Amino acid sequence: MLSFRTTGYNGYGVKYSPFYDNKLAVATAANYGLVGNGRLYILSINNDGSISSDTHYDTQDGLFDIAWSETHENQCVAASGDGSIKLFDVQVGQFPVMNWHEHQREVFSVNWNMVDKTNFVSASWDGSIKIWLPNRQQSLLTLSPEVDYTTMASPVAATAKGPAVPLSNKTTTNTTQTCIYQAVFSPHSPSVVVSAHANSHVMIWDLRAPHPLQLDYVAHGGLETLTIDWNKYRSAVIASSGVDKSVKVWDTRMIESVQPSASAPMPSFHNASPAPLNQFMGHEFAVRRISWSPHDGASLLSCSYDMSCRVWQDHMDDKARFLGARRMGPLQCTGVFGNHREFVIGCDWSMWGEPGWCVSTGWDEMVYVWDTPNKQA
Repeated sequence: MLSFRTTGYNGYGVKYSPFYDNKLAVATAANYGLVGNGRLYILSINNDGSISSDTHYDTQDGLFDIAWSETHENQCVAASGDGSIKLFDVQVGQFPVMNWHEHQREVFSVNWNMVDKTNFVSASWDGSIKIWLPNRQQSLLTLSPEVDYTTMASPVAATAKGPAVPLSNKTTTNTTQTCIYQAVFSPHSPSVVVSAHANSHVMIWDLRAPHPLQLDYVAHGGLETLTIDWNKYRSAVIASSGVDKSVKVWDTRMIESVQPSASAPMPSFHNASPAPLNQFMGHEFAVRRISWSPHDGASLLSCSYDMSCRVWQDHMDDKARFLGARRMGPLQCTGVFGNHREFVIGCDWSMWGEPGWCVSTGWDEMVYVWDTPNKQA
């Protein structure tokens, strides 16, 4: 296990570089992100097992997430509490090389497109998702569940007596229930995004479609869905976690689409949560971030407000998924990392070297690099 302390700054997001096996980017915020500055750390893992800071960037507000560029080895984009998104270049001074400020509230998530590689997505407490190009001053596209896509799509939705009854999960006020905690590009398609919402919904969007909202369902029984991720090896499989302390695995092929037909329009969201294909229980408090392994389709990493990280094994095969069989493995949790002394907010898998190396960060001002096979449940 290796460690680094972000003294005076509490960790929120951490990512391994897709270009170097020893580079990390860490997004942090002073005073637990409630008020004060932020700091982006660029760290190196040295041959002697130590972790050192190559450089850092101070910002006027806390940083809540980080994503490395998939096209430029020295650039990463950070999500800020003031509603801005900043692009940093390790080789350029102490200031960002680009700054975007279209979101009206805290930006809580940024994620780079692993397939197209030219764009990235952001999600905010203002209830919107935005698609960006790093060399363009304005966003390319804005997605919002407040837009009634299904009413727009359905020719029978409108009535002669007045406006159509909203079929979507439409809201008119900006409350915490409109918050979008995370949006992630599919690693299998350049135009598909999944998002996690404070109103417990999970939504899947297709940027190419005239009506982008493709799938919308309640994932965690009305409690906040805090994090979402795509399986890197099974294109239809996602996992979600939230305030209910569970980690759930879903096959999107087995959940009805929100797209209505002219003959049988259907609601754009499910009032009752569909059954997950697998469910992991073990965390004692809300699960803040999850990440599927880049090395195999069964391993899933989670971190929680219970100050631990856990490694799970999803042993369900494709046949079981297709038939809808719920086959719970005898050993779902294969590792627990408990060195953190405060909320663990960010985690990521290493894409390099021996499979199983991870990094985590949290409110205890610590960044830990650790090996999952050596952590016993």
